[in-house]
Amino acid sequence: MISGILAGMTWALETIVLGVALAATPFVSTEQALFLAPFVSTFLHDAFSAIWATIYNAAKGNLKNVWAAVVKRKAGKFVILAAVIGGPIGMTGYVLSVNYMGASIGAVASAIFPAIGAVLAYFFLKEKMQWYRWIFLIITLLGVYGLSYSSQLEITDFWIGFIGTLMCAFGWGIEAVILAKCMQDPEVKDEYALQIRQTTSAITYGVIILPFVKGWGFTANLFVADNAGLILTIIAAAFFATISYLFYYRAISQIGASKAMALNVSYSAWAIVFTVIFLRDFSVLTPMTILCAAVVLVCSILAAADFKDLFNKSEKI
Repeated sequence: MISGILAGMTWALETIVLGVALAATPFVSTEQALFLAPFVSTFLHDAFSAIWATIYNAAKGNLKNVWAAVVKRKAGKFVILAAVIGGPIGMTGYVLSVNYMGASIGAVASAIFPAIGAVLAYFFLKEKMQWYRWIFLIITLLGVYGLSYSSQLEITDFWIGFIGTLMCAFGWGIEAVILAKCMQDPEVKDEYALQIRQTTSAITYGVIILPFVKGWGFTANLFVADNAGLILTIIAAAFFATISYLFYYRAISQIGASKAMALNVSYSAWAIVFTVIFLRDFSVLTPMTILCAAVVLVCSILAAADFKDLFNKSEKI
């Protein structure tokens, strides 16, 4: 559970840092830049994260094991499938949802994936979800929606946005369930899975998605001296993302997909906390955000807690 909480905290830091990068001039200067920004930033983000993961695994002497997991283990190949489903498919769906139905609906798409993942984990992984954990999970998701709710929904194309919402929610939910199953193989550890996931996502974005949206020229133009600060900011965001994924995958392998997802979604509340601490932006502190942040932080932990196990351990102590 501590790993799951730390995953949410570090993802919140990643979100804030990446938000700074996306607000930089190269990503907002033209309509083309605004359109390409989510795709290009995600590609660079996952590519740099793959590099960080490579450095981490190289330092631990794991690179041979990572390669062996891909070549020799069936579970390693399924991690590649999970990466495609959760990375390019899930993230592209999120981008479509935000672009065509507004940020609030996009937040819902990214928030409901733990519920979908919990249902899938019940059927495919036999993970039990007690009734009280369902209640806390639903309250958590309502809190996430409350943190980003806007009464001014700008729906430009409902059906494309709706398809994007489904791609995002099911993509991220399915990804977590597949990863949980893969990491039951002792030869496919969480840190190996992270290396495979980020590398696969970056390659898929670079080979398929960027050429499709004609974004390679824009991407190449970012690597000039004037944009050094922007690139360093994206590298920093990728660093926090890599740490977050390490904790998230560790939580999945140790406590299961449904509990790990419930804890991970707490990032939306941690983002409010860190925005105040690091950016000194007190405008986010409204009664609604304070209430919803508290609800998300508390209920996400309760949604991942198995009270029977806690009571049994306390009785043994």
